[in-house]
Amino acid sequence: MMDYRDYIGRPVQSLPTPAMLLDVSVLDQNIKLLADYFSSRPCKLRPHFKSHKCVTLAKRQLHAGGAVGITCAKLSEAEALVAGGIKDVLVANQVVGSDKAQRLAALNRSAMVRSAVDSETNVMELGAAAQGAGVTIGVLVEVDIGMRRCGVATGEPAVALATLVSKTRGLRLDGLQGYEGHLVMTPDAEERRRKVVEALAPMVETRHLFESRGLRCPIVSGGGTGTYDITGNVPGIDEVQAGSYAMMDCHYKKIRSEFQNAMSILATVISVTGRKVVLDVGLKGVGSEFGLPAVANAPEAKALYLAEEHCPVDNCTGRVGEKLRLIPSHGCTTSNLHRRLWIIRNKMVEDVWAIEGSGCLE
Repeated sequence: MMDYRDYIGRPVQSLPTPAMLLDVSVLDQNIKLLADYFSSRPCKLRPHFKSHKCVTLAKRQLHAGGAVGITCAKLSEAEALVAGGIKDVLVANQVVGSDKAQRLAALNRSAMVRSAVDSETNVMELGAAAQGAGVTIGVLVEVDIGMRRCGVATGEPAVALATLVSKTRGLRLDGLQGYEGHLVMTPDAEERRRKVVEALAPMVETRHLFESRGLRCPIVSGGGTGTYDITGNVPGIDEVQAGSYAMMDCHYKKIRSEFQNAMSILATVISVTGRKVVLDVGLKGVGSEFGLPAVANAPEAKALYLAEEHCPVDNCTGRVGEKLRLIPSHGCTTSNLHRRLWIIRNKMVEDVWAIEGSGCLE
């Protein structure tokens, strides 16, 4: 069996398919754009690992500047990041269960790994685990600012939970988290701006309430790629958890044209009928929650559907054995389906990076 690194220096078209490609020149442009944006602002960037799940890429984001650490969605992702040398991680989610609490506490022996909380039960679990491990775990009280997912109500309910955190041995109250995820894809820019500012206001007010009650609140974290230039300029917000901007999928690009598509899936034509071709990738290789993938450099071509291992494409000329590139509609779930990123530059394979967070669901 050929070692994957043996493909370095070869043409992209030589790769076995399906293959997840990353144009490193475009990646670096995207990373620089947001790093430069936040480098001179009070609010800083905390890039989200869940979008690419690659430790090498996360380090590249930190090295570019403007960032204070990395965000992730799962405890196992945090473990991959710490194992890869990342020292400041926020699990922007609830880490629930005594076993997971103990794993979180263990990570804090060698790094600072915070977690979000929204229940008394979870606070007590984390506190017990921290005490047992002889560490301190920083936590952010998560508030619901309209997404109707996790989070306590802003105002007094958040204050009550923060007070409990501040009194729990082994825990350190580090502030607040809220995510305006229900607004990040609002098509009209002005409407998106207005609604995001409205949604963030109660969280900022809660920060002031914390401070007036003598509760620590050094960090208020939230935001995403769709709202970075709104959330990142609201006084009282300290961090933006943007993720998709780095690799960029075709769905997000509809509202964020300043970022270019760095990621794509290389696939092989395995069947041809007239102007319809069938590619050797399907649901097991392309995230499709936000729609079907686009065919790179062929706006007239249209993916018809995704089966498990097949993608029929209409209005597309090609021959059996030819390789085409698809731009996924959802980059985050696409990354979870692959184990490596093929790094390309000028149509040549430059490197191969592991996707360490692939399959990290717990």
